[in-house]
Amino acid sequence: MDLVIRDARVIDGSGAPSYRADIALDDGRVAAIRTEGDGPRLSARRSVEADGLALSPGFIDMHAHSDLALLRDPDHSAKAAQGVTLEVLGQDGLSYAPVDDRTLAEVRRAITGWNGDGSDVDFDWRTVGEYLDRLDRGIAVNAAYLIPQGTVRMYAVGWDDRPATEAEVRRMRELVAEGMEQGAVGMSSGLTYTPGMYADDAELTELCRVVARYDGYYCPHHRSYGAGALEAYREMVDLTRSAGCALHLAHATMNFGVNEGKAPDLLALLDEALDGGADISLDTYPYTPGCTTLVAMLPSWASEGGPEAVLARLADDATAERIRHDLEEVGSDGCHGVPIEWDTIEVSGVSDPGLASCVGKTIQEAAGMRGEAPWVTARRLLLDDRLGSTILQHVGHEENVRAIMRHRVHTGGSDGILQGFKPHPRAYGTFPHYLGHYARELGILSLEETVHHLTARPAARLRLPDRGLVREGYRADLVLFDPDTVAAGSTFEAPRTLPTGIPHVLVDGKFVIEDGRRTDVLAGRSVRRTA
Repeated sequence: MDLVIRDARVIDGSGAPSYRADIALDDGRVAAIRTEGDGPRLSARRSVEADGLALSPGFIDMHAHSDLALLRDPDHSAKAAQGVTLEVLGQDGLSYAPVDDRTLAEVRRAITGWNGDGSDVDFDWRTVGEYLDRLDRGIAVNAAYLIPQGTVRMYAVGWDDRPATEAEVRRMRELVAEGMEQGAVGMSSGLTYTPGMYADDAELTELCRVVARYDGYYCPHHRSYGAGALEAYREMVDLTRSAGCALHLAHATMNFGVNEGKAPDLLALLDEALDGGADISLDTYPYTPGCTTLVAMLPSWASEGGPEAVLARLADDATAERIRHDLEEVGSDGCHGVPIEWDTIEVSGVSDPGLASCVGKTIQEAAGMRGEAPWVTARRLLLDDRLGSTILQHVGHEENVRAIMRHRVHTGGSDGILQGFKPHPRAYGTFPHYLGHYARELGILSLEETVHHLTARPAARLRLPDRGLVREGYRADLVLFDPDTVAAGSTFEAPRTLPTGIPHVLVDGKFVIEDGRRTDVLAGRSVRRTA
């Protein structure tokens, strides 16, 4: 055999108590598991002494924004060093396939704040299948893909805020079906992001019916995490049940002051649906602030027509005043129906290096330094950075975070945006933070429960029959970590610091992290929907 890992504390992903064993790997799979006294000693061409380190399945990041990072950065230690061996891309309704030339140019511009402008990437694909083929040339960790509904609408309808015609709905159904046939695992939406948010429930239901036909799932960033959040969750539950489609709720939080202490209301809603037979799961990251782009805060009417139209509206004084009124006094749909509080909006990244002095300051702080109103500062930043600025939004509640992570359908998702001078630490720290802080230090979940949330449970949602558990015949995507020391190194002050206590990570039976260092192995490939 290729490798034996000796004397590991196996946390197999099922939630069952751990046990000591030797694990043999061969040809990218777990070939044998031997506990003491259970048959002859395993032998292989190479052995590694675990000395009681925990061995678990590789972690599955159910909400990743590494769509271009995997291509531009072969190292990708941001995720590999956390023990992540599979990421789910195509999130929040906006990504880079399926596209034509026009749509590709528009989506690159629209999500520059998430992934950069892509000038360092060769966009030699247009379809979902071609994008997955590109990943198959070799990447750091494995990746699955969700069809981005906003991109599909951009392709078929454009940026108009109107119902789609019958012909346009038919074209969107075709694009979703093609993407599912080519290997996508489901469809995502970003229903506070244009143009996907212009779709009504009837349109979304039609697309979800296509996804359901292929046994995929719908992953919405739904219409509000602030005012009306519970109603927005209920809308997604009802919509997917009507379509007969599985539902996975993206970064399932209850944010802003209106939702403080409201997690039990959300969980009661989900439990009622689950007990009634609904197929629902969710993911969260173990932090209270969110992260998105500054332009995402604007009201949807201001974003109709695409990025150039947004810039034109911002440049016009009268229209900019309408935007300010919606943001500060009404509560825009882009800011989840809650009047914006500029002291909660921290600039985390800019596309123009000349604006770097803004990073790390809230809009309120930056405005105070200039002696001007916060909207004046925000408007200038949007125009000068051509909509490329990212933000941290400090609007979460710790008690909600803890309550939701305990739920029976919870999984982990970093929502990690890797761009910017000061990215959210969740991009580099989500999985060790679950293990070190919430399991070991706080005891919110046991270690075995935490691993189950991060491995077998997401693998089941993805319908992966040979991942997510340490079992003979399963893929050898594995993590060796020290339960006593594992911790996130990333902080809000130093967000790109790598974790501690994770010395070894294997993808397809090959070390991508060995003795705490990234190797040059690119064993990751696309993980496609199983027919």
